[in-house]
Amino acid sequence: MRQDLRVAAYAVCVRDGEVLLARWVARDGTKRWTLPGGGMDHGEEPVRTVVREVEEETGYLAEPTALLGIDSVRAKRLRRFRAPGDFQGLRIVYEARITGGELRDETGGSTDRAAWHPLDTVPGLPRVALVDIGLDLWRERPPAGRSRLAGQTDD
Repeated sequence: MRQDLRVAAYAVCVRDGEVLLARWVARDGTKRWTLPGGGMDHGEEPVRTVVREVEEETGYLAEPTALLGIDSVRAKRLRRFRAPGDFQGLRIVYEARITGGELRDETGGSTDRAAWHPLDTVPGLPRVALVDIGLDLWRERPPAGRSRLAGQTDD
């Protein structure tokens, strides 16, 4: 069984009671909101990853202001040619503030839309578990950087 580890960095950007989200498009066409962010390139610093990903997915320039925590997910998945695989994702979650740029949608990437959402409407959105984990880390600021919601999976 092949083992895959993916490291990614995400931003929780809250401004005036709203959170910035990007709409992720799954391979089957399902669309769900997520935190802006994504996979680290080999040799890239996590802070640079989150800045690059926020700009790619939303058009905004962001400045990470705090490390909120790290989340780990694991899933058994079929790999290419139907070979079984054991996937683990390590997700580094930062608080970030917007410092420039203009809101726009990503083209040709893993997301198709970026938007600000009032915090009180987030529970009603179709979203990945990482949104709730990130907001929990942002609100609670646990000393060990682990959300009480850890263990939720994103299909």
